[in-house]
Amino acid sequence: MTQETIGFVGVGLMGHGMAKNLLAGGYPLTVIAHRNRAPVEDLVSRGAREADTLGALGAVSSIVFICAPGSPQVEAIVAELAETMAEGGVIVDCSTSDPSSTLKLAGMLRDKDLHLADAPLGGTPVQAEAGELAAMVGADAAIYQRLEPVIGCWAGPMVNIGPVGDGHKMKLLNNFLSLGYAALYSEALALGEKVGITTERFDSVIRGSRMDCGFYQTFMGYAVEGNREAHKFTLTNALKDLGYLESMAGAANVANPVGNAAKNSFALAVSAGGGGPQDYVPHLVDYVAARNGMKR
Repeated sequence: MTQETIGFVGVGLMGHGMAKNLLAGGYPLTVIAHRNRAPVEDLVSRGAREADTLGALGAVSSIVFICAPGSPQVEAIVAELAETMAEGGVIVDCSTSDPSSTLKLAGMLRDKDLHLADAPLGGTPVQAEAGELAAMVGADAAIYQRLEPVIGCWAGPMVNIGPVGDGHKMKLLNNFLSLGYAALYSEALALGEKVGITTERFDSVIRGSRMDCGFYQTFMGYAVEGNREAHKFTLTNALKDLGYLESMAGAANVANPVGNAAKNSFALAVSAGGGGPQDYVPHLVDYVAARNGMKR
């Protein structure tokens, strides 16, 4: 069997660890030049090659992984890759993307004898470095079988959730839960402070109870411990994902009032100045407090 040759676009917070683990798994890897040189240079030092253009990367890759901010960027990247990838190549979108865009891209690639799979991620940059991310893969059975050992280099739990597009649908549902938690936690903590229940006292009851979970712990890593990097997922990406959820619900004619409420909480935070690259989801607690006349 011919060994897969891997391309990787987007070696940032999540992508660096994923790409590092692909190299550790023995796969030839090509990455794209980027203004953030540190992760690129680290990967090159580990044996990766660097391509100057997406076209050059596509020409030497049988499978390309993409970690990008959202669907507009993914669409532009895929359009360039499709011009040079050989027939039978697979592009794997690991971003959190709009499922309607994913299905459109899959059709375009099918016409070129290429394949699209969606494999959005569950986890944090720490888990990416450790090779312990979760992957929700949308792909037909044959493509999934081909991808499974490759994705296995950077993923722990891995599920073939259904055909192409279903990975992104599931990821939006997953993020609806986690970002909904963030909005609930932020509002509960603000209300608690107003009525005399400090964040620390609140945490002493919830932590270890049935209401505790992994997301709660990383969120409270900032709210209680002040670790600004406890959960490195930006407020702007959260807002984008909940906007995609709203679009998916609208297309399905499903009322989504709780999702809309969570989206509006993030929209207010971003409009109040929380749109920077170091403004992360747990920082929502500060914006909700400020909206209620409190300073944390």
